[in-house]
Amino acid sequence: MKTRYITTDVLIIGGGTAGCFAALTLGRHKNLQVLIAEKANIKRSGCLAAGVNAINAYITEGRVPQDYVDYAKKDADGIVREDLLLSLSERLNHVTDVMEKLGLIILKDKNGKYVTRGDRNIKINGENIKPLLAEAVKKQKNVTVLNHINITDYMVENNQIQGAYGFGVNEEIFYSISAKAVICATGGAAGLYRPNNPGFSRHKMWYPPFNTGAGYAMGILAGAEMTTFEMRFIALRCKDTIAPTGTIAQGVAAKQVNSLGRVYEDKYGLTTSQRVYGTVMENRAGRGPCYLRTEHISKEQEQDLYKAYLNMAPSQTLKWLEEGRGPSEQNVEIEGTEPYIVGGHTASGYWVDHKRQTTIIGLYAAGDVAGGAPQKYVTGALAEGEIAAEAVAEFLADSYRKETKEEFSGEQKRKAEAKRQEYENYFANKETVLDTEQLEEAMQKIMDEYAGGISTDYQYNEEKLKLALEKIEALEPLTDKLQAKDTDDLLHIYELKERLVVCKAVIAHLRARKETRWHSFGEHMDYPKKTPEFETYVNSKMIDGKITTFTRELVQGGSVYEHTN
Repeated sequence: MKTRYITTDVLIIGGGTAGCFAALTLGRHKNLQVLIAEKANIKRSGCLAAGVNAINAYITEGRVPQDYVDYAKKDADGIVREDLLLSLSERLNHVTDVMEKLGLIILKDKNGKYVTRGDRNIKINGENIKPLLAEAVKKQKNVTVLNHINITDYMVENNQIQGAYGFGVNEEIFYSISAKAVICATGGAAGLYRPNNPGFSRHKMWYPPFNTGAGYAMGILAGAEMTTFEMRFIALRCKDTIAPTGTIAQGVAAKQVNSLGRVYEDKYGLTTSQRVYGTVMENRAGRGPCYLRTEHISKEQEQDLYKAYLNMAPSQTLKWLEEGRGPSEQNVEIEGTEPYIVGGHTASGYWVDHKRQTTIIGLYAAGDVAGGAPQKYVTGALAEGEIAAEAVAEFLADSYRKETKEEFSGEQKRKAEAKRQEYENYFANKETVLDTEQLEEAMQKIMDEYAGGISTDYQYNEEKLKLALEKIEALEPLTDKLQAKDTDDLLHIYELKERLVVCKAVIAHLRARKETRWHSFGEHMDYPKKTPEFETYVNSKMIDGKITTFTRELVQGGSVYEHTN
């Protein structure tokens, strides 16, 4: 592999929603050189790649930011960072306004007001939201974009970030990037568990299959403190297509009903996890399949649903058309997905201070990879990108940190060469019986059966979690023997390695929370009841190669958290 050394002021890892907005914010600081390293291409990468049909986090008329904090706190049963939620909630409307000025089409009524969808949502035509962001980033003269580069490891010295290592996805180039500050915006983790659909359809899932938990894994391996991985996210989706159900539930006020036509959602509760749990319980009781009741909707509403799904999940519209019956003629069958780790919907991710700095000095986290603040959605990720970027600019305002670093030291080059050789070893390996796809399926089977996947109705116990860890740890050494014929193979190997690290963290957190606070998201059968005394964050750090868990007190009310230890 060719070696390329790059020096920059700020490295942004991940050019998705949060990463792009962080770059836009830093674009105002013309004295700072900013580099985005993106595994794909920022024009169509991340969760917004295919677009979205609503802004799901917005302070609508008559509401205030604290209302959004209260909603997110209730949905997460109290285990949130209120300081993080309030700071992002205060920016939701501001970042929406920025996006509209960039060209995002927001639907308006005859009075010129935004068309709302529920108490916190507004309707948009968002199929081009990511290209709009990408184009705005490209106009920033102090921002450089490196597409098709996969970052695998941080450079850290004395608990301070120094940069990161990676390789080209399409070219055999090793990158050693020196940076004074780093913003991690790589997104959450999909593909840890066996998905709804098998074989060639396995990637038809709720969360992008290309988000592998890379940022989490890098942080865990570098010794950063992480939080709340036990609050897994399981989406309630349209069966088979795995298309969103909120579009139907909020768009036409559809209720969840069982096979007998009885509404069951009020029986179990209306939080995100309770909606999944109710569906699981009705199926287990023999009253499935479960549906969203749409048979009563008008033809006009049906047309609206067709259009809405074409913006973000066209397979659902195609399914209705192929069957010759739309939602006005048949109810929509629903199911839960496999679990994901994603800080944009739950509180999983890096443990950060109120400026989004992690416990590694100079390393910041934003969007799905940042913990503590669930229900971010698109605008929350934008807001956190802005918060992190502003904090980085402040961090680099220190005259010492602004000193120009012209060359890599001999020690840095030695470490870089060791990492390059690690990549090279996979090209040198002899072909084996095992490949990444087989090991990935083995990992997913283990997590599904022993760590609460779909096949067990998301349930687990102490003994199963113990076995899950043993089996995942047994897979890890096998990855060292995998052969890479090209850099695309190397990419898949590192995606597998990242997922295995995140699996271990998930298992450790599931074992640590000895209660069942979020039904389905965490269904611990040895501890089936919620324990009020357990109103704490479960956090973790890797110490001597093992993930160690501990608890921290909740940050509530007007309190603001800053790292002190």
